[in-house]
Amino acid sequence: MSIIYKKIQQIVGPLLFLKNNHNVQYGEIVKIHTIEADEKIGQVIRMNEESIIIEVFESTQGISSENAQILFTEDTFKIKISDTDMFGHTFNSLGVPIDIETRNTLDLDLVSNVEKYIYGSPINPFAREYPSDVIQTGVSVIDGLFTLIRGQKLPIFSGQGLPHNKLATQIVSQARVLTGEPFLIIFCGIGIIEDEAISFINSFQKSGNIQNIISFINFASDPIMERLIIPRVALTTAEYFAFEKEMHVLVILIDMTNYAEALRELSSAKEEIPSRKGYPGYLYSDFASLFERTGKLKGKKGSITQIPILTMPNDDISHPIPDTAGYITEGQLVLSRRLHKMGIYPPFEVLSSISRLMKDAIGEDTTREDHADVNSQLLSSYSSALETRDLLSIVGEDGLNFDQKNILKFGDAFEQEFLNQKIDENRDFLKTLTIAWDVLRILPQNQLFRIHQKYMDKYYIE
Repeated sequence: MSIIYKKIQQIVGPLLFLKNNHNVQYGEIVKIHTIEADEKIGQVIRMNEESIIIEVFESTQGISSENAQILFTEDTFKIKISDTDMFGHTFNSLGVPIDIETRNTLDLDLVSNVEKYIYGSPINPFAREYPSDVIQTGVSVIDGLFTLIRGQKLPIFSGQGLPHNKLATQIVSQARVLTGEPFLIIFCGIGIIEDEAISFINSFQKSGNIQNIISFINFASDPIMERLIIPRVALTTAEYFAFEKEMHVLVILIDMTNYAEALRELSSAKEEIPSRKGYPGYLYSDFASLFERTGKLKGKKGSITQIPILTMPNDDISHPIPDTAGYITEGQLVLSRRLHKMGIYPPFEVLSSISRLMKDAIGEDTTREDHADVNSQLLSSYSSALETRDLLSIVGEDGLNFDQKNILKFGDAFEQEFLNQKIDENRDFLKTLTIAWDVLRILPQNQLFRIHQKYMDKYYIE
């Protein structure tokens, strides 16, 4: 039985405070009716024996302590999912189809009798299957050095002004599985401006891959509650297609910093005790509730792979947002402002990046037999090149020996030929490894000490 409240004790920003007069449940959806305004939706975000706190999804304008009726629905937030009608379309934070240009809702009748609660549970570690297959992104630095594995959560740490939006677009447009199995990409924009949203969707349409993409967009001007809901809506959709329709799903979340800022704003409105830099103490567990919904389940053919993208405030990798994300995920990809200023795209800070699951998935059966050796040698030689550059600034070129001059040439070629590629350039694994060998041939064989001789004989051509 639904319960109606007619008295609001207090309104603070997007929050409504009510006296608790019934057995309310956490996360319960409420409908707010006023004389002047249309129906608004809210959600219970805290309750105790004395009070109930409701977060209103939209503006609280027009709501007063006297003119509003609060209807408790005895239900939590659910999203409708369609097996066929969602592909190629864009949805808002509540799962309603929208026109990205006008932001108006579309009269798109989703043919579906499936409704899913958005607050799913993290995958039980005992139920997980260890990831062992790759996803090809078409980006050499990812595929060659930090290979993305099905079921992995691999965040990208960026900064203001760096091309993470372009990189996200490129990954969404080019990513595919090599086995020919059904593959779906879910793009989730969190707190992005309208121009960015339009650019994303237009790029997806031009890529010719739009039929394999479902987009969820939350605009910067939308209420903060919707910013906290949308990644859960996207992941609930991903879980349905992965574990019930046996598809491999790649979820791109951009920008998780906006999500964390919304979490901090809501925590402040609830007058919770802040932790590091004002973020709530449960930032870690909240992130984990999203990231740990990624993986493969035993006995299921499908998988969920996740790439959360976040901008580091002041390029500080020790900031609570990237620091927390790094603890939960299986690696990290870091963008470099130095390489970006040099005109290199994508500007990855190679020595700060890692993919912890790739070692068990690359090789003869998935990518190519020499992949692991090439990966190790590239990282080692590039590290030596950066050290030699520092030495060059001290002793000058005349103070370097023959091997050191070679390693400098390698470092330049590695950045300009291997790392650097066009935004619409789609390199498969074969192309990536071919370029890697082209770069490695700058070095004499005696400097390639991390590659087995059998691969040297096969791929190293004088």
